Amino acid sequence: MPTGCATDRLPQAASTRTDIRNCSADPPYLPPTAINTTARLAALRGTMRAHSVHAYIVPSTDAHMSEYIAERDSRLGWLTGFTGSAGTAVVTWDKAALWTDSRYWTQAERQLDCNWELTPPSIGLWILEAVPVGANISLDPFLFSIDTWNSYSQALHGSGRTLLPIETNLVDQVWGDQRPPPASSEIYSLPAAFTGSSWQEKVAGIRQQMEQHVRRPTAVLLSGLEETAWLFNLRGNDIPYNPVFYSYTLLTNTSISLFVDEMRLSAAARQSLRAGCPGPLCVELQEYGQARAHLRRYAQGNVTVWLGTEYTTYGLYGVIPQEKLLEDSYSPVMLAKAVKNAKEQELLRAAHVRDAVAVIQYLLWLEKMVPQGQVDEFSGAQHIDMLRQAQEHNRGPSFQSISASGLNAALAHYRYGSAPVRAGGARAGSRDWAAGGWEDGTTDITRTMHWGVPTPLQKEAYTRVLMGNIDLSRLIFPPNTAGRVVESFARRALWNVGLNYGHGTGHGIGNFLSVHEWPVGFQSNNVPLMAGMFTSIEPGYYRDGEFGIRIEDVALVVEAQTKVPFLTFEVVSLVPYDRNLIDLSLLSLEQIRYLNAYYETIRARVGPELQRQRLEEEYRWLQRNTEPFPLGSAATATATLGTLALASLLSALLAGLQA
Repeated sequence: MPTGCATDRLPQAASTRTDIRNCSADPPYLPPTAINTTARLAALRGTMRAHSVHAYIVPSTDAHMSEYIAERDSRLGWLTGFTGSAGTAVVTWDKAALWTDSRYWTQAERQLDCNWELTPPSIGLWILEAVPVGANISLDPFLFSIDTWNSYSQALHGSGRTLLPIETNLVDQVWGDQRPPPASSEIYSLPAAFTGSSWQEKVAGIRQQMEQHVRRPTAVLLSGLEETAWLFNLRGNDIPYNPVFYSYTLLTNTSISLFVDEMRLSAAARQSLRAGCPGPLCVELQEYGQARAHLRRYAQGNVTVWLGTEYTTYGLYGVIPQEKLLEDSYSPVMLAKAVKNAKEQELLRAAHVRDAVAVIQYLLWLEKMVPQGQVDEFSGAQHIDMLRQAQEHNRGPSFQSISASGLNAALAHYRYGSAPVRAGGARAGSRDWAAGGWEDGTTDITRTMHWGVPTPLQKEAYTRVLMGNIDLSRLIFPPNTAGRVVESFARRALWNVGLNYGHGTGHGIGNFLSVHEWPVGFQSNNVPLMAGMFTSIEPGYYRDGEFGIRIEDVALVVEAQTKVPFLTFEVVSLVPYDRNLIDLSLLSLEQIRYLNAYYETIRARVGPELQRQRLEEEYRWLQRNTEPFPLGSAATATATLGTLALASLLSALLAGLQA
């Protein structure tokens, strides 16, 4: 999802890296983390020749355009060894290439063997150079969105090469009986106490939108897994860390068809769905695999089908005649889900209080254990998960916890390994990204800590990331402002010294749903910000091979206290930042005042919960770490250049001398 170019690297001394591949060495060097894909590629190429396919495109998603997928759908990971959440591979008879965004470049260099090119030119251009005129370029149409199909079609148009959909997935054929089995766990109803409204009320709201639309659509097609889960207040466990289940929904003015494995529905879920039968609120349960055939039959009538192109595959889209389509980027269900009502907002706030308790327990534990040398990345990740699970209403992590120490923290989406978390030295500290699934909400928070004496570079980098977090969090902006318009406020403090980060600045958050919930956020394809939306705010800085920083909070879009209607953010993450890494001389008076007010909020909301749970040591830790900062420490207009600014200036001067 989030993409960008990594322009945030200062010149570094050359070094021999043993954690990434070196395909130019003789013999080529592969780290232990790389996967040998020679046999898998040979098998796929044999299948391609049997189908007269000269190039085969493999995405990282599933048939519902999910960002995070089940192991059964991890075709890209199995074929390439690369396990990042975003990527596309193309295999020809004699070449193979992988595309991913800058979050995963170093990870890919650790996991790929030398059969693979990494991030060459655009996919279309690479294919035109790699395969001859007259060749067939194929893909599984149920794994690509409408827009992606169209982009490939345009790139190949007039080239003499044919884009040929093949419904039999060639990777699945090669994977064979080693492919993991389908999901079989129970699909259950979310308790009414943890829903914003009943599913019947939600259906009525969507039908009202259908009636009011100028095109008067007769049906809404839901392909995104979050859409059906939210609409019916159902949850499952088909995808790790994401409480969703494989399904499609066709909602018409008078009927509701849910395509799902009916045998997996709990008795309560089945009773809830069938309570209105017969009638317009009766949910007809049909086999998951029949969605396409049913849609094809429905589309033969005098109908108009409303769908969101971002989550509908070309395989489904293609069975509906063009004149019977009503297309938007996102379905009305996706947009309704994005704006939380008053009850949903309170549920998410409550989840963040309990989440803060667990994270504070974790930070206190690290503070004690790291100096003793008793913590590594794996044990750290296990401990935060355990602390969360001990809290009321926890349903496990909503993302595989990131526990990254030293140079591993320079990888934006690194998980964890066995690296120790050290208390001293240039690579001290860790970046911990922990996301929790709660029955009343989803949480996502990142804190970067240092248990030693940070270098001036580390301290300034952290402070500038914090400044970006503060500047966006306290921003006041007009209603219906697109996130991309204000996103630069999170980057400005880094831009001032010529630095940047190569990932998105934020994403939506679900009510016990996906930790990355679209279409909210700060990217070009996100919808305008509205009151009631939750988004993360997460600037960072990554110095490849040395250290990484990210500061992430979840914030609610609320009405600002202005004379005319404007919006601002209310930060609902409630964990203090690392005082050891903050250079107050870089902060403005307004930024320090914001920090102090934020810390007062943390004390008021989390302090009583710590005391209720009789966590007195954690309560004292909270009081120490939320002491107000002195206002006299703020930066002045004549403040001296920081370490990063001087480094950037020196780099520019050296470049000029060498020119």
